[in-house]
Amino acid sequence: MANMVFCRGCGKEIHESARSCPHCGATSLSAGNKNRITAALLAFFLGGIGAHKFYLGRTGQGILYLIFFWTLIPSVLAFIEFIVYLCSSDENFAKKYG
Repeated sequence: MANMVFCRGCGKEIHESARSCPHCGATSLSAGNKNRITAALLAFFLGGIGAHKFYLGRTGQGILYLIFFWTLIPSVLAFIEFIVYLCSSDENFAKKYG
């Protein structure tokens, strides 16, 4: 059938617009391929220069982090974002950054 994909959880065929699988309940997060843990680690180790912003596709914010890295303000913001990334669920992260 047209417009059908396979569920990542159970492997059954579902419609591509389905938000979750009717068989197993797995959420369909195929739109994004950004990893929450990777973004958190980049924010922690390289956040002062905006590496996590570039990874998430927020180039403009990444450039601002690069311009102002010498003030240490981006480092403080990146540490806060590190905590936010770790505390958010995979589903919420994918909705926002996927």
